[in-house]
Amino acid sequence: MAVITIDRERDLLTAEFQGLDKLWTLKSRLEIPLTHVRGATHDPGIAREPRGIRVAGTYMPGVITAGRFRRDGERLFWEVKNPAKAVVIELADAATYDRLVIEVDDPRATVALIEQSIARG
Repeated sequence: MAVITIDRERDLLTAEFQGLDKLWTLKSRLEIPLTHVRGATHDPGIAREPRGIRVAGTYMPGVITAGRFRRDGERLFWEVKNPAKAVVIELADAATYDRLVIEVDDPRATVALIEQSIARG
């Protein structure tokens, strides 16, 4: 699971991975400039979509999807164990990823936080 925060002073969205998720994703955090964030949705159905080719990370069907994946030219970052808590963050002009698929504790609150932050920008 990740904790998503917004730093208005630095204009950054940060996803901080908790516990063993740091090991599975091969990352402890992601920092994305808010200017690259196009939107966010709570999407439990994303787990039924093809993940693509794993570039780095962990994939155990029905258990965890974590790390970098490529699908049809799209660069994805996954960190999901419980699809019911999956949030999809759409990015544009980002150097590393096109989409983040991240499990959070409260998907509705996280989507609201992201949407409010990009609306202010």
